[in-house]
Amino acid sequence: MVKISLQKIKQLRLQTKAGVMDCRQALEATDGALSKAAEWLRQKGMTAAGKRVGRRASAGLIETYIHHQGQVAGVVELNCETDFVARTDEFKKLAHELAMQVAAMDAPSPVAFLKQPYIRDPQKTIAELIKEAIAKIGENIVVGQAARFAVGQKRPK
Repeated sequence: MVKISLQKIKQLRLQTKAGVMDCRQALEATDGALSKAAEWLRQKGMTAAGKRVGRRASAGLIETYIHHQGQVAGVVELNCETDFVARTDEFKKLAHELAMQVAAMDAPSPVAFLKQPYIRDPQKTIAELIKEAIAKIGENIVVGQAARFAVGQKRPK
């Protein structure tokens, strides 16, 4: 077994924002390799996120993003389990990113929206972005509604 230094744990913790014990466990499982440990934590987080999917998400917020000098707007209702989480910077940032996504790429349905490649990282879908947030935040997160508005463009009913 490789001896894990406190410095490596700190480094992994800064990189991933995971707990100290989780970082130690990940480093032990990957023989001290930082990149492998980060991937191990991400996979563990995805597993934990899957367990939260069925939970009721009745709190949340509505976020807007306006682009092109007021010509295009994206609006997202993002739900979580508690109002405490809805007030966190991490949750607000996710809501803002999703509103920006809606403004950039209109989707005909919520399912299509979740399958879209994320505008900041096309290797990742919106569903994966949300799962990562669920793993970090520790609550179920659901997109309630999403709408894109553009000047001169009628929305289908």
